[in-house]
Amino acid sequence: MRKSLFALAAAASLSFATAAQAHFQLIYTPDSNVEKAGDLPLKLVFWHPMENGHAMDMGQPQEFYSVFKGEKTDLMETLKPIKFNGLTNEAAAYDASVKLKRNGDYALITVPAPYLEGSEDIYIQQITKVFINKGAAPTDWAEPIGLKTEIVPLNKPYGAIVGSTFTGVVLKEGKPAAGVEIEIEHMSAEPDMAANKPSSDASVTMPGGAIVAVSDTNGQFTFGIPKAGYWGFAALGSGPDTEFEGKELSQDAVLWIQAFDLK
Repeated sequence: MRKSLFALAAAASLSFATAAQAHFQLIYTPDSNVEKAGDLPLKLVFWHPMENGHAMDMGQPQEFYSVFKGEKTDLMETLKPIKFNGLTNEAAAYDASVKLKRNGDYALITVPAPYLEGSEDIYIQQITKVFINKGAAPTDWAEPIGLKTEIVPLNKPYGAIVGSTFTGVVLKEGKPAAGVEIEIEHMSAEPDMAANKPSSDASVTMPGGAIVAVSDTNGQFTFGIPKAGYWGFAALGSGPDTEFEGKELSQDAVLWIQAFDLK
């Protein structure tokens, strides 16, 4: 499940993977649309968000920063170690924050420490991106950040509408990556920011395993959004780094978007 598929598929094609629900790195805040300036609290959790399942211990991230109109701001000093109390276990996670000043798009990026998945005997590193908008003033959400691997949204990531589609482009070292498997999950129970645990015991287990799309010859994939809330997209093994400490490394690109009901 952690290797790219070499057979090319249509951008809108979806399948059900055979493995259990996916690992997903989160950079979470309750609302991706913010009106007021100030410090916005964040939570970094490595979790199985759709099934509200097992949480994994996070090590110290290698990088954590924001990008606003091309200006990079290091956020490592805002990290505070916490314990996230999942429904089935407790795991190391982080509280953090970002200072919002001017109106526009703030890209939040974390490059986590590689995580050893013992059941597969491989390391996983999910380079994760989420967008926060201040003041309903879109700026550069569709521009690549320049990460080793990333998913670039072609639809506004903080204003998706239930019933519409979301399209992203998987990039590897800045170039479209074809034939990459993208696991897709809904955040069934969003984290309680104060209690450091899921906000409910809601859980979803998909028949046959995770929802999967495959990037086409242009690196694109498309997904129809069936429900409001946060949706995560993980492009598996899309990064250039393939080994860490003598073991296989799956370097994934993760993007979170927030969808809303049209009222």
